[in-house]
Amino acid sequence: MTSASNGMPVTFSHRATLRRLAIILPLVVALSGCGGHAKGVMQPLDLAAEPKGNAVVDMLVATSRQPSDDPATLFSGERSAHPSITDVAVSIPPGTVRTSGTVQWPKKLPPNPQTDFAVVRVKPLQTVQDGHEWVRKHGRGGHAMVFIHGFNNTYEDSVFRFAQIVHDSGADVTPVLFTWPSRAKVFDYNYDKESTNYSRTSLENTLKALVDDKNIKDITILAHSMGTWLAMESIRQMAIRDGGLPKKIENVILASPDIDVDVFSRQWAELGTRKPNFTIFVSQDDRALALSRYISGDVQRLGQINPAEEPYKSKLEESGITVVDLTKVKSTDSLNHGKFAESPEIVKLIGQRLVTGQTLTDSDIGIGDGIGALVAGTVNTVGKVAATTVSAPVDILSGNMKPLPKKKPTEVGGTLQSEKAPLN
Repeated sequence: MTSASNGMPVTFSHRATLRRLAIILPLVVALSGCGGHAKGVMQPLDLAAEPKGNAVVDMLVATSRQPSDDPATLFSGERSAHPSITDVAVSIPPGTVRTSGTVQWPKKLPPNPQTDFAVVRVKPLQTVQDGHEWVRKHGRGGHAMVFIHGFNNTYEDSVFRFAQIVHDSGADVTPVLFTWPSRAKVFDYNYDKESTNYSRTSLENTLKALVDDKNIKDITILAHSMGTWLAMESIRQMAIRDGGLPKKIENVILASPDIDVDVFSRQWAELGTRKPNFTIFVSQDDRALALSRYISGDVQRLGQINPAEEPYKSKLEESGITVVDLTKVKSTDSLNHGKFAESPEIVKLIGQRLVTGQTLTDSDIGIGDGIGALVAGTVNTVGKVAATTVSAPVDILSGNMKPLPKKKPTEVGGTLQSEKAPLN
């Protein structure tokens, strides 16, 4: 067989390569199109331009990035051996001009706070004690949420996205962002991945500082994409170093996790016997994870599994991990990689249910006109696993939830063997 263009023979391997390119190139183009917005938004507004009446999200930002020496960007995508902490405040435009789940990037600078997200305060902190003082002043009920962003994010990308999540979720939390050195370039995937490894101890130290803070009662870790690898590696490292995880780390939420399923099994097993509540958001149409799988040896990514199929269903049930399948949830993101933050229902679910440690089962999900989702996973009921899987449109946030008919729990084992690896 020959090609029509140059007469060269086309082998089966050539055709396979062409098919792969046909799949991969659109994904690369889509990823390259991310972040097409105004740059250098970290310069705070002048006092005279600060908004009146806008919601403002105060956050503590810890980073292992190199300072940029430019107040418009603050930090670059390069690595620093000396982590930094900064007090940042972001103004959110009124709900009349924005849709929940979206970030209103300014089209020009300085931003218009009536229509755009805008930074209104940046204050570098010098010591860990300064961080404790910030928590004392800005703490919300003792609940801390630590967000770790994913691949292809600048410092400002992560700040604005976290501000949107905190605001739209309605979470009564102390927001702490950990941003690691991403160059925010599609072809620097491997650099970004190594940057997560580089940042493991910095994130661990950030978590330890929060654990040691007397004004923090509990901690929820929310990580996205490649940031889930960093989150899992840091808490694994902490568990091995200290003989287990602190009780204050109560919830871990992994959104679109870019983790090899075999590696996650090992990480899970090495967290020790006492584990936090785990919730994982997956989507089988996640195109960014499809690309990651292709360049990572064609091993399934955790964020793309079908939790209703074996062996995942049984292993998740045995481990007591809750998985929410967002495959049927529509997204404005062409890659279907950010559904957890863009869906108003899901982001509220995070802020109002999961942060408080509530476990989702079929008995507390109502049927309504909400999102289409599948919830798989279990709760530990009197030492036994209630094996339930639900596939239905759900309106989790409705104040008038109609419970589904309860299913009879299926015993799939005795007490949970939490040290078992869940997916292999």
